[in-house]
Amino acid sequence: MKDDYIFILTDDTGMLQHSKCGIPDPTYGYTTDDNARALIMAVMLYERFKEKKYLDLIYRYSSFILNAQTNSGKFRNFMSYSRKWLEEEGSEDCFGRCLWALGFSYSNKSTPKGIKLSLSYILKKAFPNVTSLCYSRGKAYSILGLSYINSQEAKNIIFKLATDICNQYDKYKDNKWKWFENDITYSNSVLPWALFVAYRILEENRFLHVAEESLKFLETIIFRYGFFKPIGCKGWLKKGGEPAEFDEQPVEACEMTLTYLEAYSITGNKRYKDMAQKCYDWYEGMNSKGIRLVDSFTGGCFDGLTEEGVNLNIGAESVISYYISYLSMLKINSLI
Repeated sequence: MKDDYIFILTDDTGMLQHSKCGIPDPTYGYTTDDNARALIMAVMLYERFKEKKYLDLIYRYSSFILNAQTNSGKFRNFMSYSRKWLEEEGSEDCFGRCLWALGFSYSNKSTPKGIKLSLSYILKKAFPNVTSLCYSRGKAYSILGLSYINSQEAKNIIFKLATDICNQYDKYKDNKWKWFENDITYSNSVLPWALFVAYRILEENRFLHVAEESLKFLETIIFRYGFFKPIGCKGWLKKGGEPAEFDEQPVEACEMTLTYLEAYSITGNKRYKDMAQKCYDWYEGMNSKGIRLVDSFTGGCFDGLTEEGVNLNIGAESVISYYISYLSMLKINSLI
């Protein structure tokens, strides 16, 4: 496994957001979104290979999240290359992704004790803000993070958030449209994924039913050609319309892979594992352009597929998405 580009894109502050082809572009600075997901990636790498260079990344990305947290326990997202925050507070999606990264990293047996103590501090400070979340994806990512916390309070909040997501599903679904909103946009699978997780924790049948029904509906769209093709970000999909063909983004392949693996772990249905493999194979060339998205020279991942072909930029979200997908499939295949 080549990991050069992770270190090319990471400096002493954190992981830079964008690149111009294969060169990191400081113009766009950093995001907490990226560094939170990079923390998950770094913990997975350290867990798998036990190399100090990955432990160093855990410290780097954890420090970024610590710096991003506000006095109220929320998180700023955008930081300039000069290390100046560009906003007072980030989105609920950012908050949820931070909670996911913190919960995952805190609970991992490979995370050193000193880092765990720091992550616990950040988590406790963030915790009071979870119940005031309004948007479904922020709630869904928060469920992922809370699932790693073994407390009755965490379980109670998971129940509330998952119930909110199910109620939203009931509001928008009809006989043909089995979704949580009137359009399908970005990070779609995190919604059924979070409900699978909530079912694993609470064994509430409603959560499993909505998770499987909505995932089955989403599958009819993203596998309409027989291989994984995420809904394009240039137009998305509005109810009653047709899904945009491009651009296809790597983060969608990653989160779909993780969703199917969660479904597989809960149900034992091997079909879900096979679907996870198909989503991962998108990176390896089983896609609408027949192009491998991984740069063989650096191990970086290109920024997706456009109508013209591959987007040759190699940004943080793409790199992280690929490695999390790769390590997740490596782990599940090692267990079998």
